Amino acid sequence: MLSSLLLLLANRAGGVASLVGLIVCWQLALNMMLAPLAAWAGDAVADSRKGVLGGLMAFAPGLGALVATLATVPGLAMGRAREALVVAVVVALVLPALLAGEPARTEARPVATEAPTAGRHPALRMWLARLAVQIAEAALFSYLYLWFRSIDPAVTDHRTAQVLSLVLLLSAPGALLVGRWADRQGRPFAPLLALALVAALGLLAMAVAQGMAGAVAGYALFGTATSIFLALHSAQTLRVLPRSDRRGRDLGLFNLTNTIPSLVMPGLTLALVPRFGFSGLFVVFAALALVAMAILAPLARQS
Repeated sequence: MLSSLLLLLANRAGGVASLVGLIVCWQLALNMMLAPLAAWAGDAVADSRKGVLGGLMAFAPGLGALVATLATVPGLAMGRAREALVVAVVVALVLPALLAGEPARTEARPVATEAPTAGRHPALRMWLARLAVQIAEAALFSYLYLWFRSIDPAVTDHRTAQVLSLVLLLSAPGALLVGRWADRQGRPFAPLLALALVAALGLLAMAVAQGMAGAVAGYALFGTATSIFLALHSAQTLRVLPRSDRRGRDLGLFNLTNTIPSLVMPGLTLALVPRFGFSGLFVVFAALALVAMAILAPLARQS
């Protein structure tokens, strides 16, 4: 609940320095809340249900966007009341889990000494694959509007938001269906390979797109595949972490795949776009998606 308190304090900050400091603290508190929840899911959800868990996790971005839309409805919450509304939603969603406490267990769970998946360094493979995909995902999220404008200067930010919303709308039920299939077939990593391939194809379609129709179709293919990939990847990562008693720490290391792309992506974009255009950038990202596919291939064959 510290993150909620910090959000309210940030809303009342008097200066820029105070506001920035509170936002940084809020982000840290938010991550400190989410990481234990993810580690808890590793204990509470059996490996045979990790696919469905990943599918349910895909609904989080869409619900977040829905709350943002709700908070900005004219007349519903104005000014500082918007932050209070967001805090109320967070408390309402997190408090039941805190009150319910950890599910009772009939026997103590032994500490794993090896990753439950065959193959060498499965956790490292999952980390590298996620990093490769998230570099492309972070860049497209940041520069999608600029790319659309380079194709059609008449494109508005509202049109771009509509495309992003469509991707979120398609991704959540898609992730649930794919995750359920993976659980039923006992093939947790096979969908990740297919989704990385589809993401690469979407990027290549974007690289050759000449008009807005092709650009939107290519991004929808890439964005949907990537969103499903990241949701299922988060859940299946829980099965390959080497020690259950260090799952929270290990997930903190996996969180670096969310922050490193933000450091790499601007330099990569500035190095490639002026010389090769966005098409060259998309080809590089497609290669990264194929690298992720190759990295995960041994896990899919052995599962």
